[in-house]
Amino acid sequence: MLLSRFPRVRLGHLPTPLEPLENLTRTLGGPQLWIKRDDCTGLATGGNKTRKLEFLVGDALAQSADTLVTQGAVQSNHARQTAAAAARHGLKCHILLERRVPDTEQAYDRSGNVLLDKLFGATLEYHDPGLDMNTEAELVCERLHSKGAKPYCIPGGGSSPVGALGYVNCALEIVNQANERSVKFDRIMVGTGSTGTQSGLVAGIEGSNAQIPILGICVRQPAAPQEAAVHQLVVRVAEKLGLQASIPKERVKANGDYVWAGYGIPSEGTLEAISMLAREEGILLDPVYSGKAMAGLIDLIRKGKFTKDETILFLHTGGSAALFAYEETMASILR
Repeated sequence: MLLSRFPRVRLGHLPTPLEPLENLTRTLGGPQLWIKRDDCTGLATGGNKTRKLEFLVGDALAQSADTLVTQGAVQSNHARQTAAAAARHGLKCHILLERRVPDTEQAYDRSGNVLLDKLFGATLEYHDPGLDMNTEAELVCERLHSKGAKPYCIPGGGSSPVGALGYVNCALEIVNQANERSVKFDRIMVGTGSTGTQSGLVAGIEGSNAQIPILGICVRQPAAPQEAAVHQLVVRVAEKLGLQASIPKERVKANGDYVWAGYGIPSEGTLEAISMLAREEGILLDPVYSGKAMAGLIDLIRKGKFTKDETILFLHTGGSAALFAYEETMASILR
């Protein structure tokens, strides 16, 4: 797969580290756990959206865009990284923020990612929940275009065939690093929400014939609709790449047991996972994506779903900036 066929800018510190989680493995009694540190991509405190934005901003510049428009929840990691990418390339940035999470604490609307959005110079507008936010973003683009601007609309999470190329590239990176370290991964686990990360990984692993199963831990909706949405994007990514064989639905697996009360609402398991990674490995997870995904991994290990001789790679999607918007929620794990 020749990804250099597609427009791209360089935003990330790549390749990101691949590290064993020796302390956590010992605490849980196996399997052998590794982590792919996409929290270390570098742009605006890092995170998985940086990889997607390399291709999205490349495409925007190829179309002579002058403004990036995107949407997300109020504490969107994607919004923060999009604002930073726009600043890096001299583009304006306008973000639609959805009040998706109910009953938030006082700091939620002004701290964490929101503070950084403003620091990077993005303009923000807030929307009540329940709207089709991608459609709302497209309407903003139409309005900006009528005023003479050249907007480029990025869907939530950067999850389009163009954005997912970033995780095709990550899949190839994982395969190369595994070969260099002589590590055979039996499974890759990752939080799955807007679908672009898991879709790109599936397309990249399938396209390289690496034969590593990928399990997404749902952060917003049950497994069945998540698997359908991921596979729909996988098909579009495969078409963009020109892969000869179709990728069957069975290659897309998700677990919806850890969504708990909904998007952006951490469970006790999420808070335990955040605490465990911080105190066992010195690694920060977030309350929305990586915390829920790690909570799922920990719980599945405790339930005996994996054997002790398996080797599992956890893909860390970043998001620690959001911790500052959840201080009251995390009071139970702070001491």
